[in-house]
Amino acid sequence: MKKIIILILISIIAFEAKAQLLPVLGGQRAGISTAQFLKIGVGGRASALGESFVAIANDASALYWNPAGITQFSDNQVIFSHNQWVVDINHDFIGAVYHLDNTNAFGLALTTLSMKDMPVTTEFQPFGTGEYFGYSDFGLAFTYSRKMTEQFSFGGTVRYIEETIDKLKMRGVMIDLGTLYWTGLGTTRFAVVVSNFGNNLAPDGKVVLVGKRENSNWQSFSPPTVFRIGFAFEPYQTEEHTVTASIQLNHPNDNSENVGTGVEYNWKKILYLRGGYKFNVEEQNYSFGAGLNIPISIANVNVDYAYSNFTRLGTAHRFSIILGF
Repeated sequence: MKKIIILILISIIAFEAKAQLLPVLGGQRAGISTAQFLKIGVGGRASALGESFVAIANDASALYWNPAGITQFSDNQVIFSHNQWVVDINHDFIGAVYHLDNTNAFGLALTTLSMKDMPVTTEFQPFGTGEYFGYSDFGLAFTYSRKMTEQFSFGGTVRYIEETIDKLKMRGVMIDLGTLYWTGLGTTRFAVVVSNFGNNLAPDGKVVLVGKRENSNWQSFSPPTVFRIGFAFEPYQTEEHTVTASIQLNHPNDNSENVGTGVEYNWKKILYLRGGYKFNVEEQNYSFGAGLNIPISIANVNVDYAYSNFTRLGTAHRFSIILGF
């Protein structure tokens, strides 16, 4: 187990050194995908761990991170997640997981993003025309997962998304595919996930420009597809104390590869302390948070909070509640 910890530390150091010595490859792809709200992470727990979560994914937030993860816990769960995102953007996620039996589970999830209406400006009225326009997103997803063996699970998600910008709407369907495998070496496991895979998307609708010119032809863009590989294990575990460590490589189609790392400390499955760091991400870096498990008569309640730091845009705060029945 000590060898595994050393290898992880060496990998992190090597990756960071490479990022400093070599040019960042893939950054030229920034801005080539649409439906960016799908890239905003869900849940206070995963966010506090530097979003290094696909190999952990053992609660209802797996509906977003890894569809194979919804078979990694036995109770039926409901999750409510609110994210106070940068520049006064609200990002919310509601999901539910139901287990058909010990090997099959399915889930439903709704994601929304909203902000206040903004004033319409033109070249001749830069301070506003008196009109306002809105922007919003939502996604509705269905997830199914099956535990193929005691060690291997597979899952998939079909998601319908809709993005509204004033009078324009963009609609599309995309899929997530995920796997999770327990190696049998202690508590080590790894996961492979492909998220937001689908056809190019373009808006529908018509706008009237200055001079009463009309435009209804719009360029199409790819969805924000991302390929993730994660590894997690417990370097220290007793009846009272558990430490979980994770590392994750992310390969987005619209930016450079990056690495996320996270550590979670658990005391008697009641109190959780977490921290994470993202490497080779231009704007984001460290995150931390805490969680509390509150068993009550009708449900098992988990409350989680995460603080994420941005180098120029400020901070983001995520709150989530998971109810287990």
